[in-house]
Amino acid sequence: MKQATLHVLRASVALIAIAASGQSLPNLFPLLNGSGFLETYNVNGAPISLTGAFFQSLGTNGRSCSSCHLPTEGWTVSAAEVQLRFLLTQGLDPIFRTNDGSVCDHGIDTATVQGRRQAYSLLLSRGLIRIALAVPANAEFRVQTVSNPYGCSDTSTLSMYRRPLPASNLGFLSTVMWDGRESTPPTTQKITYTAGQTPQQILLADLAQQAVDATTGHAQGALPTPAQVQDIVTFETSLRTAQAYDFGAGSLNSAGVSGGPVALAAQPFFIGMNDSFPPSFGFNPSGAPFNPNIFNLFSAWSNSQSPRRASIARGEAVFNGKPITISGVAGINDVPGLPASFIGSCGTCHDTPNAGNHSVSAPLNIGVAEVNSPLDISYLPVFTLVNIATNQTVQTTDPGRALITGKWADIGKLKGPVLRSLASRAPYFHNGSAQTLADVVTFYEKRFNVVFTAQEQADLIAFLNAL
Repeated sequence: MKQATLHVLRASVALIAIAASGQSLPNLFPLLNGSGFLETYNVNGAPISLTGAFFQSLGTNGRSCSSCHLPTEGWTVSAAEVQLRFLLTQGLDPIFRTNDGSVCDHGIDTATVQGRRQAYSLLLSRGLIRIALAVPANAEFRVQTVSNPYGCSDTSTLSMYRRPLPASNLGFLSTVMWDGRESTPPTTQKITYTAGQTPQQILLADLAQQAVDATTGHAQGALPTPAQVQDIVTFETSLRTAQAYDFGAGSLNSAGVSGGPVALAAQPFFIGMNDSFPPSFGFNPSGAPFNPNIFNLFSAWSNSQSPRRASIARGEAVFNGKPITISGVAGINDVPGLPASFIGSCGTCHDTPNAGNHSVSAPLNIGVAEVNSPLDISYLPVFTLVNIATNQTVQTTDPGRALITGKWADIGKLKGPVLRSLASRAPYFHNGSAQTLADVVTFYEKRFNVVFTAQEQADLIAFLNAL
């Protein structure tokens, strides 16, 4: 009840702001969450218009981009907010559509409220959208079996269940979509330095293609016009979102610290910046060595008399400096030139300064989709894949990047997201398997045998909530 009340409050505050500003949110308008207040900054300085193509129904099922990307939820959706929407509309809001919002697109009942509650159970409980992808014709594997508790057990087109990624802070992206399917030839290409195009141009092309695919797929519409696509991309790329106020620490941009979205908007970034791969790989065009101190937002609070401020600063230090034995991570430990096991830190995989995603396209398999994940993933399907050349068998709850490239080595690989506005957008990981940030910490403890003290756990969670 407390969580539902919080989300009613959040929705009410947002509606008041919209009504008062003529279908726009004032720039840096505070939006309530469980840890404090979130703010979004429009880098153009203007109010955040809620009337453009991003908010328009461009398809046939009533959806817009904003159906799954809300300012109150860090420009994605949270499971709690989806539950509130179901309650208020009896499961008839446009987000509840059977093309991808339901657990399957056949063999379900959407004629009754109870039927809709079951049909949209993963959207309600974990904020998951069903992503159906065909196995590539050139795949190095075949799908032997699909065990899907909801139906949709086809072995040629697989149904995965994934969280919508935030539609803000996109300037930090090195990969578009969890599996990079909007950053893959022939329609697009990897976001990197290439003849004839800058990384920024490639990113904008990827986001434009994403807008087209979202309109034709999620919204079940015809091709949007070039003007509509440009309007969506321009809107998205103007937004910076971050936690701005913490109930225990106060303003996150005061007393010498630089949290919040305005500071984030001033954060320099380029593809390869502070890349954690060895310099010999040549991914960082500046040639500067990797600095594991990824976040430097709250160090000024290290000696604060405020317990919460000091906790946030300590949590930042834990993120930057806690040793982690990195082993068994496909995309790192199986790369020629890298050891099968080495001591790293959170920043090894989250190396973009003050953003926390990887600064180069580096899909990884850290075990979130594996059937033996430390977290409960019993609600997900299990795919049994067989290597065509070797007959090796593997089971996974999401083949990840392999459904784009067809490569056996890419099974389970996915990108890491930008780590800002976390307090507003639970649950976490691509499959929603971490209901809370405490669950996220638990995953890393168990998967990588990290020993956090109770104090370190509390501090790390306080820091993550302050992002």
